[in-house]
Amino acid sequence: MAKYTPKEIVNRKAKFEYHFLQTFEAGIVLTGTEVKALRQGLANLNDAYCIFEKNGVLTVKSLFIAEYDHGTIYNHDARRDRTLLLKKPELKKLLRRVEEKGLTIVPYRLYFSERGFAKLEVVLAQGKKAFDKRETMKERDNKREMDRLKKIKL
Repeated sequence: MAKYTPKEIVNRKAKFEYHFLQTFEAGIVLTGTEVKALRQGLANLNDAYCIFEKNGVLTVKSLFIAEYDHGTIYNHDARRDRTLLLKKPELKKLLRRVEEKGLTIVPYRLYFSERGFAKLEVVLAQGKKAFDKRETMKERDNKREMDRLKKIKL
């Protein structure tokens, strides 16, 4: 029986809510049952957010990884805080930029690297205003309409 391994788990709502400024690839500290659950695709990034702790460590909070089906009493907590692994210069850059007004760190994509490690793509982002969201919706509708017209012509 072949294992189902999802390509990636994406927070699709993030592109609608934020302007992406810069992306970083971060390792994530997981337990064994969390990795097994991720390989089954049992995760959700919609409510997740990143925050710096007092000791300068970046953690992701409210990241939902469902409990592993075949886990024992040592199964993990579904929404526990997880530490992100970044290089010190990247952490300093993120900390400096987050202290600026209106910037935040958003977990965008969770995937497995070629070496089999779980990676979380975090994005330095700025929140969109209501009119920006309307512009995004107009652009998406226009693109959809253009694609529909191209399909009809073919």
